[in-house]
Amino acid sequence: MNIGFWLCGVLVIPFSIIGVLFAIFKEKAAKFVSGFNSLSKEEQALYDKAYISRDIRNQCFIWAVIMLIGAVLSYFLTPYMSIPTFVIWLILFIKDVHFDTHKAFEKYLLK
Repeated sequence: MNIGFWLCGVLVIPFSIIGVLFAIFKEKAAKFVSGFNSLSKEEQALYDKAYISRDIRNQCFIWAVIMLIGAVLSYFLTPYMSIPTFVIWLILFIKDVHFDTHKAFEKYLLK
């Protein structure tokens, strides 16, 4: 059993589903973004919800592609290819994590 293939392959499904949901529901899906849903309605009106949804959609699709590549490489080369795949994913994930809600969404402010 190739554990590296399964670890990467299983994550392709939720990342793809979340990406598709954000693509379908567009700006309505912004309320499901962590931190944004805790802002008041007045504060939420200051941000571009379509841009937030588009950004989350793109992130999820990028993560799905990274995991898919990791699954394919783990299947055909070695199960250890899942390790660099998860390292790359973790770097991309941590890059977008912010503990301050306003700092996290400052690039989405309406001009």
